[in-house]
Amino acid sequence: MPNKHNADRRHHFGKMKFKIRNWASYEAGLRRRGSLTLWVTDEAIAKWQAPPRRSPGGQAHYSDMAIETALMLRLTFHLPLRQTEGFMESIFALLGVTVSAPDHSTLSRRATTLPSVSLGRMPDGPLHVLIDSTGLKVYGAGEWLQEKHGARARRSWRKLHLAVDAASGMIVAQTLTEKEMGDPSQVGPLLDQIQDIEQVTADGAYDGAPTYQTVAQHGAHIRIVIPPHVTAVLSDEAGMPLHSVMAISP
Repeated sequence: MPNKHNADRRHHFGKMKFKIRNWASYEAGLRRRGSLTLWVTDEAIAKWQAPPRRSPGGQAHYSDMAIETALMLRLTFHLPLRQTEGFMESIFALLGVTVSAPDHSTLSRRATTLPSVSLGRMPDGPLHVLIDSTGLKVYGAGEWLQEKHGARARRSWRKLHLAVDAASGMIVAQTLTEKEMGDPSQVGPLLDQIQDIEQVTADGAYDGAPTYQTVAQHGAHIRIVIPPHVTAVLSDEAGMPLHSVMAISP
């Protein structure tokens, strides 16, 4: 490895040593890590049923708190929906609680309506969009053959292009392409998915006339913030006004 060649010139940090003096409390703490204590409070039982609905439509049987409790148990123990239903039924049976557990169909349907679980809507107003891409490795038969039989397989990659709202951090647009596709080629498909854009910010990989022309086609008012390359010079044949190219100062 390259670091091993510089081992004699690297600064080494001594390993931290911690001596355990109270083994009884240490072992008790390790045992407490495996303990499981569950209970259902009276307040939770009182709010388990959904309140009467005053608007037209069917009456829900379980409250939002009951659905969130089931989803929290599912997330904690990494359970599918059906196993979550059975897990809650066993807990209620052991504790002697009279409430019932939501079935898996109800959990799947109600999860999309909860504000804490459902997808957020698109932010309002002009957006400050951040554009970038990342690589995704594709696992398939080639990886299995390589691990099982030692066969050599070429690595397969895909590129995920993302447009993120700078204010909320929400992904507002995405495209998935082959690894040969360049980043500037996906600026147009990303901006086509967004209605109102105020500013577009990207890294130096997007610096070039194609990116500026694509953004200008989506709106002449859109500001572009892209750091140019170190050796970049302003071209007289670019046909782009100087104020449309803004460099990020260090």
